Amino acid sequence: MPNGKPVTPTSSSSARTGDLLTRLLAVPARQGRVTHVEHVPARHAGEARWPDWAPDLLVSRLSLQGVEGLWEHQLHAAELVKRGQNVIIATGTASGKSLAYVVPAVAEIFSGGAVLYLTPTKALAADQLRALRKLRLTQVRAATYDGDTPPEERRWVRQNANYVLTNPDMLHRSILPRHASWSSFWRRLRLVVVDECHGYRGVFGSHVAQILRRLRRVSAKYGASPVFLLASATASDPAAAGMRLTGLEMAEVTTDASPRGSTTFALWEPPLTDLRGESGAPVRRTATAEAADLLADLVIEDVRTLAFVRSRRAAEAVALSARHSLEEVEAVLDADPPYGEEDHPWESPMRDEPGEAAATTEAAEAASAPAVARRPRLADRVAAYRAGYLADDRRVLEKALRSGELTGLATTNALELGVDVSGLDAVLIAGWPGTRASLWQQAGRAGRDGQDALAVLIARDDPLDTYIVHHPEAVFGRPVEAIVLDPDNPYVLAPHLCAAAAEIPLGEQDLEIFGPSARDALDDLVNQGLLRRRPAGWFWTSRDNAADLADIRGSGGAPVQVVEASTGRLLGTVDEPSSHTMVHPGAVYLHQSETFVVDSLDLDAGVALVTAAEPDYATFARDVTDIRVIESLRSRVLGPGTLHFGSVEVTRQVVSYLKRRTQTGEVLGEEPLDLPPRTLCTRAVWWTLPDPALAGLRGEGRPANRGEAERTADAGRRSPGRPAGAGTRSAGRPADAGSAPAGPAVDLGGAAHAAEHAAIGLLPLFATCDRWDIGGVSTELHPDTGLLTVFVYDGHDGGAGFAERGYARAAEWLTATREAIASCECDRGCPSCIQSPKCGNGNEPLDKAGAIRLLDVLLAT
Repeated sequence: MPNGKPVTPTSSSSARTGDLLTRLLAVPARQGRVTHVEHVPARHAGEARWPDWAPDLLVSRLSLQGVEGLWEHQLHAAELVKRGQNVIIATGTASGKSLAYVVPAVAEIFSGGAVLYLTPTKALAADQLRALRKLRLTQVRAATYDGDTPPEERRWVRQNANYVLTNPDMLHRSILPRHASWSSFWRRLRLVVVDECHGYRGVFGSHVAQILRRLRRVSAKYGASPVFLLASATASDPAAAGMRLTGLEMAEVTTDASPRGSTTFALWEPPLTDLRGESGAPVRRTATAEAADLLADLVIEDVRTLAFVRSRRAAEAVALSARHSLEEVEAVLDADPPYGEEDHPWESPMRDEPGEAAATTEAAEAASAPAVARRPRLADRVAAYRAGYLADDRRVLEKALRSGELTGLATTNALELGVDVSGLDAVLIAGWPGTRASLWQQAGRAGRDGQDALAVLIARDDPLDTYIVHHPEAVFGRPVEAIVLDPDNPYVLAPHLCAAAAEIPLGEQDLEIFGPSARDALDDLVNQGLLRRRPAGWFWTSRDNAADLADIRGSGGAPVQVVEASTGRLLGTVDEPSSHTMVHPGAVYLHQSETFVVDSLDLDAGVALVTAAEPDYATFARDVTDIRVIESLRSRVLGPGTLHFGSVEVTRQVVSYLKRRTQTGEVLGEEPLDLPPRTLCTRAVWWTLPDPALAGLRGEGRPANRGEAERTADAGRRSPGRPAGAGTRSAGRPADAGSAPAGPAVDLGGAAHAAEHAAIGLLPLFATCDRWDIGGVSTELHPDTGLLTVFVYDGHDGGAGFAERGYARAAEWLTATREAIASCECDRGCPSCIQSPKCGNGNEPLDKAGAIRLLDVLLAT
């Protein structure tokens, strides 16, 4: 295909999905957008058999559903649980992990025990409940216990259920604090299932790790010592991750013996448009606009498709745009004879321009409504699915997708996890989902039950996405990431020690459960007056709810209430640190299917007032940052410079916000803000370069030879169709690590600033984080180091493990950063390489070519 990288050899099993991709590319304007196609071969099933101890009734019921036995990985995990050993099973999507825990779970219930099932989402819990009820086992009294459970049902669940499905939030705020009302359940607890545990990473994962330690402690009070079975997508070193999460020794099962159809996986880069952003930088067509067009085309083909997007607003926008396109197609079809099986309106006049017409408000409401007609028109076969819908509405959408009444669904990662929507043909992924594990999890939603599948990753206007679509080796044939979390983070540990003391007073014997940092944290809590030390241990004496101290999905601080100004209706809450970026004056705030604009933010009162509106733009807060080095914990040589990891104090102030048109990405303007600065103590990775190494960048170094000069001149651009990195550092680095070759003088501040932005964008490829979880600072002369310094720090008090991961993989990370900048086809920098949406300095100064040369110096060997 034009401008595409070579594809892996195809096979007959992938012919259907490969042909489907060919048809998608038949639109002339799409030529050249696919940068790589990977064919993932099919895998045949291994032998299936039942364990000797599996209850006969369960085997009979599963056999009626076509299950002939457990595959080897399922059997191995189930046998370990039966022997009382904690285990993590880490295999791919649709590998049948649920049977690995359902079989031993039901066996435990048949012998009088109880099971606790934890999942990150209510949707997955509801899906698991549906599957359990299909077994028609009267001894299994399964029930969900979450925010959707009516109050009148909760008492029955506490007293009667023996298979309780819940989430970490309910465990933290309700079940553990009220453990006495669950006493009969605790006494019978034999197995704890932690499903989709790869989602417990970063600060959230650290909170869940402490919740699980509290769970172990409460169970022990009632004489129970349950086995833990963790289910994860493929992960690097899963046993170590399981031990960090639970504090227990963990066996691992990683060999997948399930069958799988072939997958055709395409990397797709939207084109640059004629629009211009900051400093005249070109704007790339948005990933959501591309996804909407492709979704519409796949619906026309009757291809059952999920389109994964990064936000609730984007899910609504993709569904709305796809429906509008399909309405235009239907208008053409209503005027002309219907098309036959081989004649599809691929070149309808609806696509491939960034300025698609906006649909009406009525159409928007229809896009978010879950109702499905018996014989829907094309536009009625597309809907949006996301968190925030009522439980009944979500169930209707899931059922419609399974039955085929819906053909296309735009969704957030609410459907990434194991909800059963089998029978899908294709998955569109609008933007890098954060980790390889999530990428394969989302791609694996298509092709379940051994079918062939099509997956398309559509790049956003972002350095990481740009790098990936031009470096497929970063995705294919590489192991997935390790699960990064830090249970010993004092800002996470302290509130959970308070919660644990409120549940059951803490004694010396409990310190081992909570880890080596627990004693120091307890001393600090006593000094703060939050706990009281007595001879028998540590006690919570306040009348307040101790669980309120830990905001497990936020960053701490008293929550800010979001209130509709005209009615006084409470829409939701935002943690205090996030309020500066999410609900500042002028921010666009989304609540379920409604959009609001923030009128005012009163931080003292903890209230943001909002007004309903329908803006055609999104807002992006921009901040300025100062950083002070507290302590360098580790350091090592990196090229002619030095790499550090340590503790820092970061002072951030949101100073303005950018308005960007939702559909096209066009920058509409920037508005100033007056918000107070915030300070956090966190962890950072930083690198420094001494003055002699920078001499060549100032035009003072050794003369450049002709080849080096040509590479420098070419470093900032890439000709269409040329492989990423051609003619850049991959052709050779400066040989002298002590100084750079002489050339045009570089704006060192702009070069460091550009390298910092790109490094922040690329770190999520190496640490399981999001770009918004981290921040950075760069300066030509930092007062604490006396040198050119670039910092990247964790955006959470106490750190989250991301910067430490960057320190461990610095050479790979910074090499990828350099390649991402060089791969971008712009001349002087754009959002795909060195511009940041949250830069408080207006993305000035930035020096793209200088950043490449600066990283060449740092990475020289």
